[in-house]
Amino acid sequence: MNDKPFYTAADIQRANGQAADHSAPGEFPFTRGLQAEGYRKRLWTMRQYAGMGDAEESNRRYHYLLAQGARGLSVAFDLPTQTGYDSDASLAAGEVGRVGVAISSLEDMERLFDGIPVGEVSTSMTINATASILLAMYAVTARRRGIALDALSGTVQNDILKEYIARGTYIYPAEASLRLTTDLMRWAGEQVPRWNTISISGYHMREAGSTAAQEIAFTLANGRMYVQAALDAGMEVDEFAPRLSFFFNAHSNLLEEVAKFRAARRIWARWMRDEFRAANPRSWMLRFHAQTAGSTLTAQQPENNIVRTTVEALAAVLGGAQSLHTNGFDEALALPTETAARIALRTQQILAYESGVAEIADPLGGAYAVEAITDRLESEASDIFAQIEARGGMLRAVASGWVQQQIQQSAYAWQRRVDAEEAIVVGVNRFQDAHEAEIPLQKIDAEIERRQVERLRTYRLRRNEAPWKSALLALKDAALASDNLMAAIVCAVEAEATVGEIADTLRGVFGEYREAV
Repeated sequence: MNDKPFYTAADIQRANGQAADHSAPGEFPFTRGLQAEGYRKRLWTMRQYAGMGDAEESNRRYHYLLAQGARGLSVAFDLPTQTGYDSDASLAAGEVGRVGVAISSLEDMERLFDGIPVGEVSTSMTINATASILLAMYAVTARRRGIALDALSGTVQNDILKEYIARGTYIYPAEASLRLTTDLMRWAGEQVPRWNTISISGYHMREAGSTAAQEIAFTLANGRMYVQAALDAGMEVDEFAPRLSFFFNAHSNLLEEVAKFRAARRIWARWMRDEFRAANPRSWMLRFHAQTAGSTLTAQQPENNIVRTTVEALAAVLGGAQSLHTNGFDEALALPTETAARIALRTQQILAYESGVAEIADPLGGAYAVEAITDRLESEASDIFAQIEARGGMLRAVASGWVQQQIQQSAYAWQRRVDAEEAIVVGVNRFQDAHEAEIPLQKIDAEIERRQVERLRTYRLRRNEAPWKSALLALKDAALASDNLMAAIVCAVEAEATVGEIADTLRGVFGEYREAV
């Protein structure tokens, strides 16, 4: 920890020699938040990340969360869906529905949102390598219900660069993946204008062990790459930048996390206005979703995680998040039970309606410590940006393994501190309890995988083979050419091609990425 025991006005200096930032909330560079009145007119969107088993089981959880007051849905997909395999693929065996919901077909997507007004509810989908396929399925599901695509709102993560850095659910080489990312951005900008076409994510890098400054730097550097890729693809900056969004970790150091969000907004606003010459003030705004830190949850004394999540959620709110997910206290052990999900949602509601923090925009603004830590994090992130540029940019820094190595070193340094009890984790290296009570855990019925596979095979037998073959051939031709792939992917979905079949068609053209050993 680089921060001092106390601060005075003399400690508040702007990073990089720039003039002091005296902006108000809602004013450039948005250090103090995007809206002049903060949450007084509109609270953050309260999301609960959920998905398990098959579409029916997840659909029940979504209806439960909406009935409990959730204002948006956030879909977790299982690993086969994330990596472009159908539920009956040999590599999917044992993983179907385990860490999220299994979606292989348009029929699965329709069941997932059965009875849910997708034209009214904001839906976030944590999906990257297969983002274009899943968004196409969501759009076709809405269209079949007679819902106009311009009524749909939500976010698709669609951030493939961080997969090579910290998460690993990539499929194709980076260049092909960036093409899919920008194709989705252009198509959605025209067809689904209220949709956030990418959620540039630092969350997973923080989960892997990055520091707060590294999370800012690597996330925004990825964002800069996506902006440049979209410009290189012929898009105008003000055409897509207002729909960019970010996804940050809300970690456990309260004041540092508040400062992190403030510093990130300030850096991004200056980049977009001064470097990329965006003219629309909405293009300067860093809008972000936050999720409390899964890596801070402990299997020991899991009830303590309720307190941890509350502190982290408070950091996100004080830092000006546009939407927030709070983790279930049992997630170090299993997917959350309904009880854990309800407590997590109630945590947000208590912060919103009982704590008073939503009544004032940027309530910690002007605090000596918060302002000084904001400046420190901006300065540290700027140093990392310089190191990235010295290595030829973010893509080369990732390809060389340098970014991954920086995160690994930070994770190792933190673990050394925990092992030496220089950093205290309550219930783990201090205040242990040898007689902990067991808590009920969410169980995934093994029968779900068998049912999912049977349904998928029946789905294939029922469809019309001629348009299915034609659509996949057209997708292959579009991939070999330079066409925007989204139109062909939508046609393949309408012809009832599965996630795995579409992904395999693109694998045949692009190949697969293999991490250097």
